[in-house]
Amino acid sequence: MVGIYGHITEYMGTAYTGKGIMHKYEELMEESRKTIFLKCLPTHSLSQVLNDLAVYFVKRGHPVDRFMNPGHVDKTDAIYVNELKLFILQASHPISFEPMDLGGRHKVFCFYDVYHQEHLYQQHEEVGDLLKQAKYSFRKSLSALESAKEIHDEWEVVNIQRMDWERHTALIEKLKEEIFGTIELAKTANISHRIIGSLSAGSAHDFIPSITKRMRKRMLIKGLPGTGKSTMMRAIGEEAERRGIDVLYGWCGLDPSSIDLVLFPELSICLFDSTQPHVYDPEGPRDELVDIVPLCAEDQRAEEKIKEIAHRYREAIADASGYMQTAMKAQNTARLQMDRSLNVEVFEKKLQSLYALIKSMDGN
Repeated sequence: MVGIYGHITEYMGTAYTGKGIMHKYEELMEESRKTIFLKCLPTHSLSQVLNDLAVYFVKRGHPVDRFMNPGHVDKTDAIYVNELKLFILQASHPISFEPMDLGGRHKVFCFYDVYHQEHLYQQHEEVGDLLKQAKYSFRKSLSALESAKEIHDEWEVVNIQRMDWERHTALIEKLKEEIFGTIELAKTANISHRIIGSLSAGSAHDFIPSITKRMRKRMLIKGLPGTGKSTMMRAIGEEAERRGIDVLYGWCGLDPSSIDLVLFPELSICLFDSTQPHVYDPEGPRDELVDIVPLCAEDQRAEEKIKEIAHRYREAIADASGYMQTAMKAQNTARLQMDRSLNVEVFEKKLQSLYALIKSMDGN
C-alpha cells in the first residue's frame, strides 16, 4: 500500500457531437491489461459502485481517471487505473461494448439477473415507452448538432479568409520555444486521448477544471471560430511527441476531430481553447493568455455575414439542447424505474465477487 493518496481526474465518458456519439474507450481497452465489463439494464446503481472503486484505488495511492455520463454529469460510467492498466466500465449503456478476449484480458460481470422479475414485468411497458422517447429525442438532438456543425463550418470559412496565417505560424514557433526550450527526452512519447466535454442536459458541460487543476502552468487560448486554435494545439502536441514528451489530447463536441486541449504531464503545462462553449479566463499567476483574435483582420462585410451565420448556429444549438434535455429526462425516469426493481440482496452478493477480483488484482 502506497503511503500517500492518489487523486481522481474527471473526464466525459462519451460525447454527443455533430458527427454522432463519440468516445475514446477502445483506446483504453487496447492499452489496459485487464478490462472488466459491467453488463446491465439502464441503471444508476452501478455509478456508486464505480465511485466506491475509484475511492478504493485512490486510498491506495493510485491516480484514477473517472469517466462521467454526458447526460447525468454526476454519474460515473467508467474508471481507469493507469498504474494497474485496469479499465472498468458500464458496457451496456450508454454504448454497448462486447469483450473480445474472454478468459484473457477481459472479464464480464452480468447484472441482468439482479432484479425482481415481477417488478420488471409490471413496468416494462412504461419503461419501454420512456426509452423509445429518449431514443427519438437523442436522434433529433444529434441531427440538430449535425446541422450546427455544418453552420459552424461556414463561420470558420469566413474567418479563415481574413486570418494573418504568417503571424499565426510565428506565434506557434514562439510557443514551442517557450514551452519546450531545449528539452529532448530519450524515449518514445506516450500519447493518450480523452473527451473533456459534451452537450449535456440542456447545456454544454466540460471537466477542464478537474483536468488542469494540478498543472503549474495553464495557457488559455482565445480566438474566433476558424482562426487556428486547434491547429496551434496540434502543432505544439506534435512537437512534444517529436521530443519524446508525453501528450494528452483533449477532445470536445461540437467537432470531435478538433483538439480543444493539449496537456504535457511531465512538464505540468497545458493549453486549452477557452472560448465558447467552454469559456474560461485567467484566474491567477499560473495562467497565461494566448490571444489570437488580433490576427483576424476586421472586415465589416465579414462581420455582417457572421452575424447571420451565428444566428442560425444558435438556433441549431438551442434545438439540440432542447431535444437533449427531453431525452435525458426520459432516460433518467426509466433508470429510476429500473433501480426500484433492484433485488438488493442479490445485487450485493454479485458485488462481493467483483470486489474480490479487484482486491486480488491490486495485491490485497
